[in-house]
Amino acid sequence: MRTLIAGNWKMHGLQARLGEIGAITRSIVAHPSAVDVLVCVPATLITGAVQAAGGVLQIGGEDCSAAEAGPFTGDIDAAMLRDAGATSVILGHSERRQNHHETDAIVAAKVAAAWQHDLATIVCIGETEAQRSKGNALKVCGDQLAASLPDMPPGARTSIAYEPLWAIGTGTMPTREQIAEVLGHVRAALDLRFANAAQPIRILYGGSVKAENARAILATPDVDGVLIGGASLRAEDFDAIVEIARGRSAG
Repeated sequence: MRTLIAGNWKMHGLQARLGEIGAITRSIVAHPSAVDVLVCVPATLITGAVQAAGGVLQIGGEDCSAAEAGPFTGDIDAAMLRDAGATSVILGHSERRQNHHETDAIVAAKVAAAWQHDLATIVCIGETEAQRSKGNALKVCGDQLAASLPDMPPGARTSIAYEPLWAIGTGTMPTREQIAEVLGHVRAALDLRFANAAQPIRILYGGSVKAENARAILATPDVDGVLIGGASLRAEDFDAIVEIARGRSAG
């Protein structure tokens, strides 16, 4: 399975920042490898990012509506992302679940809409610090996974990102054993539900990922890649993580 290194710019970036996309693209061209690299940017930057990426770097969106075109002021549907040049979308990120009160059912509807328009999806799950302290991390993540992921049509491209809420942007990291425990639970649940169709599903870790810890994270059992926040905003920082993944792929 090819390693996926995905960046999430969140609500950062004006047109001037597209130079970072160009720099990441040049690094990929200079160091080709069997690693998939994706950067998800705000909707206002997708078209420019696609142009800067020149078909070398994958560009994605950060969310999409479950609805098709209609009277939904401010929303962006999956067809619009596709039309802008995006090939992927992040769905169910904890910031969407918390700040916009997205339920598992809403996330599942968005996933289905993304698949309908041939967008690869990164579906996010993760527990709060309180849920982990009570010993409920596996149950919370398993329940989110089951309810946020609809039955997959043939050819659907999917990744699951485990992002413990208490690690996102805090600099605090779960241990490798904690990551492996949750990802092993996720892999078992996917295998049980989807059987052979689960094999192409990649499981990513996200939450305070940077070059200093990426090597250890990528060496953790069942980790097929990482979802990176702040360290994806600068090409130099992002490229350092991609380089670590190249070494893993070559090994």
